[in-house]
Amino acid sequence: MRRVVVTGLGTINSVGNNVEDSFKAVVDGVCGIDTISLFDASEYPVQIAGEVKNFDPTEVMDKKDVKKADRFIQLGIKAANEAMKDAKFIDDENKKVDDSISERFGIISASGIGGLGTIEKNSVVCQNRGPRKISPFFIPSSLVNMLGGFISIEHGLRGPSLSHVTACAASTHALADGVKTIVTGGADRILVVGAESAICGAGVGGFASMKALSTRNDDPKKASRPFDKDRDGFVMGEGAGALVLETLESAQERGAKIYAEVIGFGESADANHITAPVVDGPLRAMKAALSMAKANVGDDLKIDYINAHGTSTPVGDGNEVKAIKELFNNDCPIVSSTKGQVGHCLGAAGAIEAIFTIKALNEGIIPPTINLENPDENCDLDFVPLKGRKAELTTVMSNNFGFGGTNGSVIFKKI
Repeated sequence: MRRVVVTGLGTINSVGNNVEDSFKAVVDGVCGIDTISLFDASEYPVQIAGEVKNFDPTEVMDKKDVKKADRFIQLGIKAANEAMKDAKFIDDENKKVDDSISERFGIISASGIGGLGTIEKNSVVCQNRGPRKISPFFIPSSLVNMLGGFISIEHGLRGPSLSHVTACAASTHALADGVKTIVTGGADRILVVGAESAICGAGVGGFASMKALSTRNDDPKKASRPFDKDRDGFVMGEGAGALVLETLESAQERGAKIYAEVIGFGESADANHITAPVVDGPLRAMKAALSMAKANVGDDLKIDYINAHGTSTPVGDGNEVKAIKELFNNDCPIVSSTKGQVGHCLGAAGAIEAIFTIKALNEGIIPPTINLENPDENCDLDFVPLKGRKAELTTVMSNNFGFGGTNGSVIFKKI
């Protein structure tokens, strides 16, 4: 069976506009959450989010094309460019991959909601000024699969172009799908991109009406507090993550930097409730990922670290802890959540957190769970509270779960 490795990384999020800056920030416990500036949220019950800062889309797109792409696409293009350069498939002079590999180089994109801000804006225009005033770019700039569309055009990727819209597990599922596509011969290389930017009135108002968000408006840096007794909901983030996948053989042939091998993944459905998570679904996703990983490398495989879904919701965090304890019994791995630093980036979370997980593996340092000042008595694992920790890591897992009861886990191994 073909072995699949990661050879390129790219991200933009509320604590950094590239991989190196972002990982340093999450390890240092920097929090990117603050009062919302993307729209006037003063009348909203929730006024905080993890916004991307100092981003100029004209750095990665032609100025005339910016208005044709929703912000989630712009962020995705930024992350994709970094990953493709990192993998040395493109450079500053040439953004197209070589013709000899383009037909076997695909993209799998992911977003939980897509261009919600553009949908909201054009709905208001339609209501107030009539349908003839709707932008001709409304539809192509807001469709979820246009993330992959824009990027495939940018880089000349003519292999499969697929999209996942499985809520907050979307880019974890996209990553797993990328591996499947390569293993089954559908492509030799896949660019996986997850992107989200739903910090708009409809997005914040919608999640707030569900009581899913923290209302700690007066102390935004302390609002996202995974596994803490005083957690009161998640904080929305925005951003993008991109990973280049290819076969181990092709990576070795071209002398590429290999960050990690993807040795297992698992997917499951709760089949229980549209928004209320349970223990069983995440447990089965992790169990399936672990079973695949052991089949690939041996039964003595040990998970050293889990980058948890850990959103800072009262029920979700507790369920994930129960699932981890049931799976690993008395030998639970070290666990941390980076959502305290960047917020919950919804459909982009899986890609961004996979990058943090891989960087932890490569650099031997685990990002902390910030704001874990008063641990929930039912959340009693080693969560690396407040301060990052050096550790020898060989095999690591990343979890992401979503509304609709959809779950995904992926396991990376150092080569």
